[in-house]
Amino acid sequence: MRRNIIVILTLLLTCGLSACKPGANRGENMEKETRLKIETTAGDIVVKLYNETPKHRDNFIKLAKEGVYDGTLFHRVIKDFMIQAGDPQSKSASKGKSLGAGDVGYTIPAEFVYPQYFHKRGALAAARQGDNVNPEKASSGCQFYIVTGKVYNNGSLANMEEQINQMRLQSVFNALAQKHLKDIYKMRRAGDEDGLMKLQDELIAEAEKEMAGKTRFQFTPEQQQAYTTLGGAPHLDGEYTVFGEVVEGMDVVDKIQRVKTDRNDRPEENVVISKVTVLED
Repeated sequence: MRRNIIVILTLLLTCGLSACKPGANRGENMEKETRLKIETTAGDIVVKLYNETPKHRDNFIKLAKEGVYDGTLFHRVIKDFMIQAGDPQSKSASKGKSLGAGDVGYTIPAEFVYPQYFHKRGALAAARQGDNVNPEKASSGCQFYIVTGKVYNNGSLANMEEQINQMRLQSVFNALAQKHLKDIYKMRRAGDEDGLMKLQDELIAEAEKEMAGKTRFQFTPEQQQAYTTLGGAPHLDGEYTVFGEVVEGMDVVDKIQRVKTDRNDRPEENVVISKVTVLED
């Protein structure tokens, strides 16, 4: 935390006044969950959608019924992480073309049901633009990903918890520093390093005091169990909306994650979604 103030202030000055660029315990929910079949050239995947994320659920069903996903590709595949699809521009994309910027003209407000739903292996979640242009973490209107992830040990998860708490502290510190930019500029012009160090210590103390009143981040027992047995991508928790999970065809997901990809993480041989259909009981 007590890094050289000059490094921190340089970042602040470079970015100016704007941001730098960059289930368990579900209760008695008796409402039927919608299931959909994603037919691909690698095989079929069946997912269920959570009722607790109704905007994402209804949008996914709407796009499936309208045929928006028919002919799209799994355009971003990273082994031991996730497979991503849903870019409308991928339907007619030439071989090797970089994909991922396509959309349907709208976003969906974030629906975090956390920690009930998290990035365990098989989780279905919405892609989105980065925080620098999307601080509300709104989801893409069409792009989604399925988590493959990897298995973590308890020590790794503990280290991740500490990193997340340190990042939160750093974020509070940066927000406080933004409020003192005029003072920082003034002291920098005057070469007042003592003043800068004094301000840094004051802001660190203020940030630590603010964080002391908040609950520290910690993985739940359900997350610990899932991430140390099934695996997943815990660093994405609370950042992207998880709105469903794979119930059949995880072997197909694994088959897709193992395909050869180019430098943009696009499969060299297209993996096509031929159709997405709502399954009726």
